[in-house]
Amino acid sequence: MPSIKDYKTPIDINWCPSCGNFGIWKAFVDAAVQEGWNNRNTVLAAGIGCHGHIVNFVKLTSFEGLHGRALPLAAGIKMSNHELNVLVFTGDGDLLAEGGNHFIHAARRNQDITVILHDNAVYGLTTGQTSPTSPKGYRSKSTPQGNPEEPINPLRLALASGATFLARSYAGDAKMTAEMIVRANRHKGFAVVQALQPCVVFNKVYTHAFYRENIYRLGEDYCRTDKSAAFEKTMEWGEKKIPVGIFYEVREPTYEEQLPQIKEIPLIKQLLKRDISKLMNKYI
Repeated sequence: MPSIKDYKTPIDINWCPSCGNFGIWKAFVDAAVQEGWNNRNTVLAAGIGCHGHIVNFVKLTSFEGLHGRALPLAAGIKMSNHELNVLVFTGDGDLLAEGGNHFIHAARRNQDITVILHDNAVYGLTTGQTSPTSPKGYRSKSTPQGNPEEPINPLRLALASGATFLARSYAGDAKMTAEMIVRANRHKGFAVVQALQPCVVFNKVYTHAFYRENIYRLGEDYCRTDKSAAFEKTMEWGEKKIPVGIFYEVREPTYEEQLPQIKEIPLIKQLLKRDISKLMNKYI
């Protein structure tokens, strides 16, 4: 069984002190240890943003795509070898602005991919502009008089588009976030984990204190297969009203299961092979 040290790279983690990304990194590594993810069974894809640096701090096979294009990159990997665990790290700008069309179509296809959304409701890497999840009225460098737009609710959008697993966690609770990542990855189908991730430098609204005071966990009596109930829960936001946990979970045929060309045998096993074990062993 792997340990945390097996996933550490020589690169120092350089997010801002108290950034919510630290909690997501810890949660992901804990999930990787628990599930035994390694360079033979798991591939990571990331977009552009503070979140994308995580691939430098986890020793797993990783690809960082163009801004907004992490999902098509992940989809190509999954269709090449659907036996792999394919996980995507993405941000609210990366996924919902530049990558919004890919998000909708990956959800409607029910591709067997796990999306970990680092949602800090701001463009942190480019120093604090308003993002698609910034609240209406939010003042930033790009909206000094207040954001005139209603924010996108990523879980509601994913649910309406066809996603079959939806969860939310607070990045400051690494244990729960790890649990949501594990559950999402075990799910067969398009899975989204919205990690509420404070940006301590630029977002003074959605802070660690704000989330600690206002989140509550969905109870055992909540029905995770009820789509209407899930929609209702996505509507909740504000004082003492932010639910976390699994919103929705149903089993439907995945995109990969419905493609006759790869349903039985992964595409990679149908192609001519050459021995690259010597090269790959350098990275294991």
